[in-house]
Amino acid sequence: MHPALSVIIFTTASGAGYGLFVWYGLMSAFFEISGGRIVALVVLPLSLVLVTVGLLSSTFHLGRPERAWRALSQWRTSWLSREGVCSFVTYAPAGLLTLAWIVSPAPGAIATAFGLALACASLVTIYCTAMIYSSLKTVHQWCNPYVVPNYLALGLYSGALLLAATLHVLGHGSEGVDMVALIAGIAAFAGKISYWRFIATTRHLSDPGSATGLGHLGKIRLFEAPHTEENYLMREMGFTIARKHAERLRTISLLALFAAPLALMLTAILAGGVAAAVAAVLAVLLAAVGVLVERWLFFAEARHVVTLFYGAQAA
Repeated sequence: MHPALSVIIFTTASGAGYGLFVWYGLMSAFFEISGGRIVALVVLPLSLVLVTVGLLSSTFHLGRPERAWRALSQWRTSWLSREGVCSFVTYAPAGLLTLAWIVSPAPGAIATAFGLALACASLVTIYCTAMIYSSLKTVHQWCNPYVVPNYLALGLYSGALLLAATLHVLGHGSEGVDMVALIAGIAAFAGKISYWRFIATTRHLSDPGSATGLGHLGKIRLFEAPHTEENYLMREMGFTIARKHAERLRTISLLALFAAPLALMLTAILAGGVAAAVAAVLAVLLAAVGVLVERWLFFAEARHVVTLFYGAQAA
């Protein structure tokens, strides 16, 4: 599939924002937060900015962005619509929790209630985003058991890195949060490796024979191209990336998204102080580069079954 920059920004920025919402919401509900109001009034607006930037960027991929609101009406059947509805619902507990910290330096039970609601709504939103792709049976690289867990894991990992870095910068670094980021990163790494292994060793059940209904005649291959030049389907759904480029980009993603940030978070745990803050911030910056590459590959390596009608032997 042709990787659209707007969708890549959407899935990375909003994923990190919702992941940050999840961890901060859980902290608000179950743990005493060091830094209280200051931390809340930095973390919550930061999450809101990331989520909003992501949602706005997603509309630029539409032919008529001004009609994006109409997608919300199809929530009964469309995961895209459900994701849109859930994303707007999440603004309510996020806004109320922010307001609670503005009004009171110690919201208490209110922070607990809104924090739980925020964490739950954010998790559901990430899940709906993943299901937009996982529900498409025509794309084998998306419709598999690894996509949803990977989206959740990467969102939580990104959010944990952001929370850890923010706490360190504000002078309220937490070894517990650093450990959460480290564990989340290891889990996300394991999930990503499993996903790549799956798409490298399996293909869609459909082939040129089943796609054309001529499979009973033997091996089917394209005799003559249906067009003299590329059409929309071939450009958008027949996008291909050379294996050597894919492997190089995977290596970059593994180093920038996992290896370097995890090493830096371990440094933050062991060092403390200013060194920990610098390490945590560098981890976030490198992970941002890594997740952009990873998400570009997620789209670039996907193959739609429509390509079987244009000469592809497998999808």
